[in-house]
Amino acid sequence: MTVLYRLIAAIVFMSLSACSSLYYSGLEKIGIPKRDLMVYRVEKARDTQEETKEQFKTALEQFTALTDFKGGNLEATYKKLNGEYEASVKKANEVNKRIREIEDVSGALFREWEQEIGEYSSATLKRNSQQKLDATKVHYQQLINAMKQAESRIEPVLSVFKDQVLYLKHNLNAQAIASLKGELGSIQSDVSALITAMEKSINEANAFIKTMESK
Repeated sequence: MTVLYRLIAAIVFMSLSACSSLYYSGLEKIGIPKRDLMVYRVEKARDTQEETKEQFKTALEQFTALTDFKGGNLEATYKKLNGEYEASVKKANEVNKRIREIEDVSGALFREWEQEIGEYSSATLKRNSQQKLDATKVHYQQLINAMKQAESRIEPVLSVFKDQVLYLKHNLNAQAIASLKGELGSIQSDVSALITAMEKSINEANAFIKTMESK
């Protein structure tokens, strides 16, 4: 594939992504309905949250290990810690992106569903479809609330991580490690709350996927 071809393909893709209706319409023409795309995006968000949970666990382990530092190359230890922080930031951004993607496709799906309900001539089928839509919206709201609650736990942890990494960067000495020890209890508590929220969100995602697949 030439550079020019890749560039054209990227421009076309971004153009379609910028206009959701065209993007979703294009997918439906190749046999991918909004419903299936929504389930897929929930699965991706669930997997990203699982990865994020593990990343923050690893980062906490590095912070904890540093408080027991008893000599050696402190700069190398800082670089490793900074790497874990940067990896955590990357995962946090992925979580945000996954949630936005779910919100986008769900909005399109629900709008389409509402419109099609109005096209029924059968009162029974119309009522049945409305009930399914209402139930799906309830389950969806539980899911998105759990995901956003978990997401809200990320920033406070990242903020503390960043402060400690920056301080350590400019103070590669025992004083910096002492400062980290003082914050460790708070960091552990914040990470624990984050992991609990992530696990709840992951469970909600699994329940939502199961519900959608059974409809």
